[in-house]
Amino acid sequence: MASNYSNWVDAADEQEKALANQVENIAIAGNKNGSGSEETAAAPVEATNSQDSSGGESSTPEDKDLPASEKSLLQKLLRTKLVQSSKQLEIIQKDPTSPLFSATSFEDLPLRPELKKGVYAMGFNAPSRIQESALPILLSEPPQNLIAQSQSGTGKTAAFVLAMLSRVNPELNYPQVLCLSPTYELAIQTGKVVEQMGKFCPEIKVRFAIRQETVPHGTKLTEHVIIGTPGKVTDWAFRTRCFDLGKIAVFCLDEADVMIATQGYHDQSIKIHRSLKNCQKMLFSATYDIDVMRFAEKLIPDATVMRLKREEESLDNIKQYYIECQSPEDKYQAIATIYGFITVGGAMIFCQTRRTATWLATKLVKDGHSVALLHGELDVSQRIDVLNRFRGSHEKILITTNVMARGIDVEQVTLVVNYDLPTDVNHQADCETYLHRIGRTGRFGKMGIAINLVDGPKTIDVLSKIRDHFGKPIHKLNIDDVTELEQLES
Repeated sequence: MASNYSNWVDAADEQEKALANQVENIAIAGNKNGSGSEETAAAPVEATNSQDSSGGESSTPEDKDLPASEKSLLQKLLRTKLVQSSKQLEIIQKDPTSPLFSATSFEDLPLRPELKKGVYAMGFNAPSRIQESALPILLSEPPQNLIAQSQSGTGKTAAFVLAMLSRVNPELNYPQVLCLSPTYELAIQTGKVVEQMGKFCPEIKVRFAIRQETVPHGTKLTEHVIIGTPGKVTDWAFRTRCFDLGKIAVFCLDEADVMIATQGYHDQSIKIHRSLKNCQKMLFSATYDIDVMRFAEKLIPDATVMRLKREEESLDNIKQYYIECQSPEDKYQAIATIYGFITVGGAMIFCQTRRTATWLATKLVKDGHSVALLHGELDVSQRIDVLNRFRGSHEKILITTNVMARGIDVEQVTLVVNYDLPTDVNHQADCETYLHRIGRTGRFGKMGIAINLVDGPKTIDVLSKIRDHFGKPIHKLNIDDVTELEQLES
C-alpha cells in the first residue's frame, strides 16, 4: 500500500522496542532525578533487614490502575489470536423489519479480490463472531451506520478496517475515510492493520494525523485514508483546512470509551462529526456503559447497535488456596516450592508495593529464576516490552503491583499468587481488586489456580472477608505435604 506509512511504523516499532534497563534477566525501570533527566537504574537491591522486605513499609499501593488508553494499547499488542467468546451477540436494528444477514465465509461478502487476499494473508480463515454479523451491515448498500461493542481480541479492528478499505475509490485523490483513535500509539496499531489488510491494494494511500506530523500551509491532502487523533484532525480540518470533512464517505471512531475518558476528546469528536455530510458512521467500544451509550447515541442516533458481551471475570474456573506463613522468607520458600511442583504456563505474583515487588524479584533472580518485573514507574514502551517477553515465555514469572490487576489478559497465565492480599487505604479487604487479580487466570473457559500467602491475624481476617464476600471456598494448603501439592492440578 503506497503511503508515508513506513516512517511512522518504523518510529512506532522503535518506541515499542525501547527496553527497560535490564540487569541479568530481570526487567526494571529507569528513575528520574530531580532535574528531570533520566538516570540508569541499578539492579534492585535485596532488602537489608526484615522490615524492608516484609512490608513494614506502608501497605498502601503506590500504583494506580492503568489509564484507559494505555490499557487498550497493551491489550491490542498482547493479542496474538482471536478470543473465542461464548457470549451471545445482541443486535438492536435501526429498522426492525430489515432482515439480518450473517457471513460464515469471507467469500459471502462483496469484497474486491485484493482485499480478500489481504484478509487471508492475515490469517483470518473465517469471520469471527462479531465479523460475521458486522461485515454484512458495514458492506451493505446503501451504507448503514453501526455502533459495536466487544472486548479486545474479537476481530473488531479488522472488521472496520475491511469496511473502510472497501469504500475507497482510488481514482478520487482526496481523503474519503477518516478513522479517529484516542492516542498516537492506538492510531499506529490501527494503521498496521490497514497496511496488512491492504497490502495487495497499492493504489490506496494512507496519511497519519498524529503528533509531529505537519502539513505545509496551503497543501491539500491526496491520500484516501486518514488515521489520526481528535486534536490533530481538528487542527487539520478547521485551521489548516488541508482536507474537506464534507467529502468523507466513511467515519470510524474507535475506542469510544477511551475517548470519553480522555480530556477534550469528547468535544473534539463531536465537532468533527458535525461537519460530516452524507457519510457512513461506525463507532466501536470495548465497554458499553451509560456514558458510552449516551456518547454513541449523540454521535450516531440512527445506527444498528451490536453488543458482544465481555467474558466476565469469574471465580468459577479458579481453584483458590491459602498458605500460612510466618515471615517474608516463609512466603518466598512457599513460592519456590509451589513453582517446583506444578506445571506453570505463566505465573503472576501480585505485591502491594513496588518495594516488595522489587525485593522479591531480586531474590528470585539470585536463585536462578527467570523473572519480569512490572510496576507503575515503567513507561508504556517499557511495559509493552516486559509484557511481550512474558507472553513469549522469555520469563515465566511476572511480578507486579496493582498496575496489572485489571483488564490486561495474558492467555497462558495458569497461576496467580497473592504475595500480599489486596487492601484499600483503610487496610480493609479490597474484594474488587482480589477478583481482578486472580481473574488473570481461569480466562476463556480454562482452569486456573490462585494461591494466597497469609502471615498473621490481620491477613487471615482479610482473607476471611474476601472468602465471605464471594461465597467461594479458599482451601488451606500444607506446603510440606507433597501429596497435596501434586494434586493441585488434578
